[in-house]
Order: sequence, then structure tokens, then C-alpha cells
Amino acid sequence: MEEYLEKLKVLIIEYTPNILMALAILIIGLFIVNLIVKTSRKVMEKRGVDVTLQKFLGNLLGWILKILLIIAVISKLGVETTSFAAILAAAGLAVGLALQGSLANFAGGVLIMIFKPFKMGDLIEAQGEIGVVKEIEIFTTKLTGLSNREIIIPNGSLSNGNIINYSTEGTRRVDLTIGVSYDADIKQTKEVLMNVLTLHPKVLKDPTPGVTVIELADSSVNFAVRPWCKTEDYWTVYFDVTESVKIALDAAGIEIPYPHRVNVNK
Repeated sequence: MEEYLEKLKVLIIEYTPNILMALAILIIGLFIVNLIVKTSRKVMEKRGVDVTLQKFLGNLLGWILKILLIIAVISKLGVETTSFAAILAAAGLAVGLALQGSLANFAGGVLIMIFKPFKMGDLIEAQGEIGVVKEIEIFTTKLTGLSNREIIIPNGSLSNGNIINYSTEGTRRVDLTIGVSYDADIKQTKEVLMNVLTLHPKVLKDPTPGVTVIELADSSVNFAVRPWCKTEDYWTVYFDVTESVKIALDAAGIEIPYPHRVNVNK
């Protein structure tokens, strides 16, 4: 027992300086890495680099520097860097095969940065989700959903799928279908619907809003009501116009067809 304790004491005396030095390198290194990343982002910001690219390159630089720091720490503990490099290469191959999805996500993030189908702040629809782009990271892209949900989409599937960017043009068309009775006068109905669009403050004058007969359905004449608005006003216009149309049609005595129940047990 005393022999083992003596050996333990020798090992502690021998390796303690290296362990303390490795911890010091790790702590100071992490501080320097964070400082370098912050400085690089400030430099990119001053040079007018796109915010999305700033965050992506900052994250990538941080990962690379941290990997180099870990190698330096392990080297200080007495592990030969050549042996460690061989082990790292072998482990990298195994991990690469196991994490093909993650590598695809990384490649997808690079493609998004190169082709820029969207940027931070854009409203997009992708992979069955709609939201505002909050952050583009190395492996994933974060969206803020319409109900304030955080949506995380892997960059691999995002870059390989269809993307609808609602913010690129700055304006959107609101597509509404309004049905009225066959007894209603078409000209009068069009005038009432167009008046609703004209009076709404957030409906754009250019492009011109449109009201046309789109379908002669089984129980109604359907009108396509198409106001244009700024992208950020879409839902305001959608809900306001829907409500205003009902009020205006009621005031004009124009019926909106709906199923009627007939009591046959009278």
C-alpha cells in the first residue's frame, strides 16, 4: 500500500505542473478565442459584411480555434501531437461516417452563405414551416414562427428543399375568395368590394388591387379579392379586409350564402 501511495505521490509531483499549465492554457485560450471572434465580428461589421455572414463566419472561426486550443492542451499534458493527429484522423473518419447528416448540414450552411436565398429578418416558408429568420448557424437555421415559436431546421434539408422568400420583393398579394348570392348584382358587389380595398390605409395603390368573378359555384358567385400590401402588413390587411367585406356586404344588402337548416317537424 505504501508503495502505491509513493508512486501516486511521484505521479502527482511529476504531472501537477503540466496539468496546471494545461488548465491555464485552456482558460486563457478560451478567453483569447472569444476575444478574437468578437474582434473579427466588429471588423466585419465596420466593413459592411452582411449580418448573416458575420454570425456564420464568427461561429466557424470559433469552432476552428477551439479545436486548435484542445490540441494544444492535450499536447501540454504529454500526448505527442503526431500520435494525437493520427488518432484524430482515425476518429474523424469514424465520426464522419457516423455523422454524415451533420456534415450534410454543414455543407448546406455553406451553400446558404454562398447563394444567399434568404438573410436574417426575412420571412420564409421551408420544410412545411413559416417564420422569420432569426439566426443562420453552422448546422441549423433558426426561425421565429408566426405564433412566436422557435423553429430549428437542419441546413442540409433546408438547402436541398424548396424555399419561398416572402421578403425579397417587399410586397405581398393577399388572396381572398368572397362568395355572394346568385341574386346579388355583380356590378354592385364589385363596387362594394373595391370600395373596401380602396379605403383601407395599408392596401397599396400600386400595384392596383383587383376584384373579379373567379367562379360560378354551386350556391354562390365567387369573387377573387386581391389587395396588395407591404410584407409586414400582410396579416393586418388579411384580417381587416375579411371583416370589412362582411360589414360592407351586409350594409349593402348583399347576401353571403351559408347552409340553412329547415325544420321539417313543424
